[in-house]
Amino acid sequence: MTTQHYRQEVLALTMRWVRRLSREKFSMLFTLVQPMLFWLIFFGNLFQHAADTQVFQVENYMSFLAAGVVIMTVLNNGLSGGVDLLFDKENGFLERLMATPIHRTSIILSRYLFVITITSLQILVILAVAFLFGVTPETGLLGVAVILFIGMLFGIGLTAISLALAFSVKSHGDFFSVLGFLSLPMIFLSSALVPLAAMPGWMRAVAFLNPMTWVIEAVRPLIISGWAAALPQVAIAIGILVVFDAICLYGGAQAFRRAIG
Repeated sequence: MTTQHYRQEVLALTMRWVRRLSREKFSMLFTLVQPMLFWLIFFGNLFQHAADTQVFQVENYMSFLAAGVVIMTVLNNGLSGGVDLLFDKENGFLERLMATPIHRTSIILSRYLFVITITSLQILVILAVAFLFGVTPETGLLGVAVILFIGMLFGIGLTAISLALAFSVKSHGDFFSVLGFLSLPMIFLSSALVPLAAMPGWMRAVAFLNPMTWVIEAVRPLIISGWAAALPQVAIAIGILVVFDAICLYGGAQAFRRAIG
């Protein structure tokens, strides 16, 4: 198989996911606006005046929350990235697709591209809405690009976990049970909603082991502090995410081999 043929396969399969989403108008709308609407607007405004500025070290809680909402969006999209493949598996389409003369990795790569594209659009929408509430990234457009890059790195590992689950579990009920078990603890045992200093000691210790915490701690100074504070955190986050992605991709590859073996 030539490189051109492989690219065509990946593009065709990616467009299949796009067309599926575009046919579901309400699903597409809520996919883009849900994190912005429920977390940024409702939760942000609800706690805007209740947040202690000395604890959060910001005058505007919305600026603190924006980084958390961005990474929560990456988390939810990544962990749900295998849902469509799971449904294809359950209705037999995935088995028929694998029987065609295509490179099987193109199925996986197309799913990565789709999830990353949708997630990037959501991040831009979240930052645009945050801007309407007075949140302006201190690092400018370059900082936004770095936020997208960090989100992409985090999303790769999360999507690998989701795809591994899709190939491993027997039903979508099991999939969503595991999904709920993973997502909520990762959100609340991180600095998405409150700073680490405001957590009980045991929660803070667990949060340090959560890769999501380090990603948020890299994105937040890009929004509220500037490059001087952000660069060390970005470097640490990238190092952690390289290890995280390597582990998740290895596990996902093993699950894929078992499923098709």
